[in-house]
Amino acid sequence: MNWQGPALDWLSRTTACGYSSRGSPATEPTALSAMALMAHDHEPTVRAKLEWLAAIQSEDGSVGIGPGHASPQWPTSLVALAWKTAETTGHSDAFQANAHAAIQWLLSQRGTLLPRNPDVLGHDTTLVGWPWVTGTHSWIEPTSFAVLALKACGNRDNPRTREGVRLLIDRLLPDGGCNYGNTTVLGGELRPHLQPTGLILLALENEQDDSNRVERSRAFLRQKLSGRTTATSLSYGLMGLAAHGEAIDESPSWLESASRPALERGQSDRIALLLLASLGTRCPLIQLVAENGAIP
Repeated sequence: MNWQGPALDWLSRTTACGYSSRGSPATEPTALSAMALMAHDHEPTVRAKLEWLAAIQSEDGSVGIGPGHASPQWPTSLVALAWKTAETTGHSDAFQANAHAAIQWLLSQRGTLLPRNPDVLGHDTTLVGWPWVTGTHSWIEPTSFAVLALKACGNRDNPRTREGVRLLIDRLLPDGGCNYGNTTVLGGELRPHLQPTGLILLALENEQDDSNRVERSRAFLRQKLSGRTTATSLSYGLMGLAAHGEAIDESPSWLESASRPALERGQSDRIALLLLASLGTRCPLIQLVAENGAIP
């Protein structure tokens, strides 16, 4: 049996999804699940998921990690992407105001600057992106999500988006790939990891990079992704490559293998990511940027 059918059925079982079968409803897995269901034209519970996300949106436009947890607000970008997916795929245009409010909140957020000290931290600490938690330093993953959401919603040329792109390229390691946010610490270069590398390449779709770090990062993913790669890293890695027009022949079997433990444990976020990655360039995280955030 094709793994995608049971995966879609699992995501459709509840209005809001948790990180595991016994986990409480949470924003990230629900937003990812809604996008995966829409992208695969699997209708049940999509509207309910989008409405659930709207119900927990704060007055300032942000969306916290779940009901009763208005902070931290880093999932706001993913929720904006889910609402934008609903609009562009014809599922619903009822959430345009919600998406607009989320984008305005993102534009109001700034990571805290740190003094520039290359002997301590190798990255440019004066570039402003987005933090995991308001009032802290900018990091790769929340900045990648924010850049994706801003591009998808037509803000590719906004100065905040442009600075976010510069930050992401600066955080790539000289030989390709990236760590959690630093490049070197006290003179020691950090090791690259698959998940943030895939995500950063996804956000850097249609971007120019004179340093060739993006190309080296693509090579890193091509070399390191395998059938043993865990679900989240595999999904973001494949999506990062697909955003740059690349595919790996073995990826269908890798995705199927990674889906088994995710389905056994009811890990909705991983199931959704695997479904999104299985679409290649048809993934909404790629198409939204191609349609709304491409270079003019």
